[in-house]
This record gives sequence, C-alpha cells and structure tokens, in this order.
Amino acid sequence: MGNLGTALDILIALGLLALLGLVVALYLKLTGLERAQSAQQGEILEEKHRAMLRDLHEGLAKQSDRVGSVLGESSERLRARVAEELTQTRESVHALQLALSRSLSESREAMLGRLADTTQALTGKIDERLEQISGKVNERLDEGFRKTNETFVSVMARLATIDEAQKKIETLTGSVVSLQELLGDKRSRGAFGEVQLEALVRNVLPPAAFEMQYTLSNGMRADCVLKLPDPTGLVCVDSKFPLENYHRMLAPDTNDVDRALAQRQFRADVRKHVDDISSKYILANETSDGAVMFVPAEAVFAEIHAYHAEVVDYANGKRVWIVSPTTLMAVLNTARAVLKDVETRKQIHVIREALARLAVEFNRFDDRLKDLARHIRQAHEDVEKIQVTGGKITQQFLRIESAEVDELESMSPKVVELREENKGSK
Repeated sequence: MGNLGTALDILIALGLLALLGLVVALYLKLTGLERAQSAQQGEILEEKHRAMLRDLHEGLAKQSDRVGSVLGESSERLRARVAEELTQTRESVHALQLALSRSLSESREAMLGRLADTTQALTGKIDERLEQISGKVNERLDEGFRKTNETFVSVMARLATIDEAQKKIETLTGSVVSLQELLGDKRSRGAFGEVQLEALVRNVLPPAAFEMQYTLSNGMRADCVLKLPDPTGLVCVDSKFPLENYHRMLAPDTNDVDRALAQRQFRADVRKHVDDISSKYILANETSDGAVMFVPAEAVFAEIHAYHAEVVDYANGKRVWIVSPTTLMAVLNTARAVLKDVETRKQIHVIREALARLAVEFNRFDDRLKDLARHIRQAHEDVEKIQVTGGKITQQFLRIESAEVDELESMSPKVVELREENKGSK
C-alpha cells in the first residue's frame, strides 16, 4: 500500500511538470506573438522549445516505465495482500457460519423445549377448559331434560284436564239436549222458570221480604210475592216462557210466510201472558198497582224489547213490567235497598239515643283531656322550676369549691397538713 501511494505521488508530480511545460510554452508563444520578434529568434526559441519538449518527453517516458514497474510490483503485492485478506475473511465467515449454526441449533433446541412446555401447559388449560365446558354442557343438558320432563308432565296434566273438560263438555251437551227436551214441554218450562225465579230471589232478598207460591184473596197463586214497605205493598212476580213460536220464528228452515205467522203468534202469546198477570195478580187494596212478568231466557227478553216494542208498550199500559234474569236482579237489589232504608228509619230513634250517649261520653272525654293537659302543663312548669333550682345549687357548689381552693392557697402548709389529717381521721 505504501509503494502504491509513492507511485501515485510520482504520477501527480509528472502531470504537474507536463502541465507546467505546456503553460510555459503557451506563455512563450503568446509572448512571442505579442512582442513580434524576429523569425530567427522564433526559430531558435522553437528549437529550444522542441529540445525541451523532447527532454520532457524522454523524462516522462522513463518516469512512465519506472511508474509502470512500480505499479506492477504494487499490484502484485496488493493482489497477494487481497488474496490473504480474502482467505482470512473466508475463514472468519466459515467460523461465523459454524458459530451461527451452533447458536441456531441451541436456539432451536431451546425453542423446541419451550414450545413443548407451552404446548403441554396449553393442552392442560384446554383440557381444563373442556372439562368446565363439558360440565356446564352436562348441567344445561340436565336442566334441559328436567325442564323437558316438567313440560311433558305439564302437557300430560293439561291433556288430562282437556280430556276431563271434553268429558264435561260431552256431559254438558247431553244436559243441553236434556234441557231442550225438558223445555219442549210447557209444564217443564214453567217449573224451570219457577226454580230460576226462586234461586234469584233467595240470593238477593232476606227470607222475610218474599214468599214463594203465595195465594191471593181471589184464589190465584203467584209464583212469588215481594213484601215491600208501604205504599208499595205486595208485588206479584209470575214466570212466563213463550218458547214454541219463538223457536219457529227463528228456525233457519222457516220460510217468510211461516216466520211472519210465528211472529204474530209470538206477540199474541206475550199479550195473553200480560193480560193473565194483569187480571190475576193486580188487586186493589191487596197488592201494588203493578206486577212483574219474569221471562227466564235473556234471548226471548231481548227479542221482545228489540223487535216487538208495541208489546212492551202494551204491557206497560197494563202495569205489567217484563223482566229477564239480569233485569230482575236490578229490581231485587232496588227492593233490598228500599228494605234496608226502611229498617234504618225504624231504628232511627235507637241511633239517636246512641248518638246522645256518645255525645255525653265525648264531652266527658273532652273534660278529662283538658284536665290531663292542665296537669301536664303544671308538671312541665314544676320540672322547669326544679331545673332552675338545680342550676342554682350547682352554682353554689361551684362557688364553695372555688372558695375552698382559694382558702387552701392562702393557708400555710402546716395548717393545710393539719386539716388534711383531720379530714382523714374523720
């Protein structure tokens, strides 16, 4: 490397000399032109310049040969040094590869060990988690099976209830059929109406307020008589059930002519019942001036009031009021309210006497309450006086204690000691 630097220095020096020569030549040429010397002097100078250039060229050639030899030797030494350094580099790289290989193998083994430990731990956690999930799944499955069994039992119970209800429906269907057969007979319908009327009256009124199958002075027997206070008096209630023409009037297979005939006959039946009740159960000086016609079926009652208003007007003119089970309940509740009001009026003197006694007791209570308030106020004042006296006593004690302390401080030590001994002996 040192020879190479020397050769480079030589080449730089030769280059500078050549450059210097060229500068000199150019300067002389320019100077020659400017001064316009003679041709002889120019030739002489040119000859000298050529000689100088030849000498410079020969020097440069020798220097070039010398530099070439130096460069060859330097390149050989540089090639050898580079080869040696490449060999050392290859050996270092090989050693580094071996070290890296050993390090990678060790790292691989360590990684494999860690991976095995991590895999084992992860497998344990996964197994534990799977066991937890399995337990929860089993619990939910058990709960689902339990709920399913409960639902199944509930469904079975409901099916049993439905079966029982179906049996009851079948029984009720048979009862309805029997009821239809029963209502087909006029006497049976009358008995059905009387039983329903009695049940309604007994559920609302007290026993003394009505009588079933009551016989009037004219020998007629009413299904029920309501015993209301004066001026109403006895109100007769009779059950009527016009059903044959009602069924024919509403039968789906009945033509218009037969339906119109059945409607006229139905109105005639209701009018006849109204006339019978008006003539039999409204008696002067014995019953009230009106009577009640009880229709046991809400549908028949609705038909009369909805489509046969003239029949209702006719009944009202005869002082006969047509009622159904629902409207009869309203009439009976009104009658019960009237009876209750009458009983309350009968007992009004008893209530007044009780209120008078209660007023006397209340006045006595008021006087005693005033006395108690006066005693409490007096006790409160006494307590306040006692508190004032106690405060004064406390202040006296404080003064006495402070006076004893001052006296002890003013006495000589011997006197204090004697007093203490006297206190101790006491």
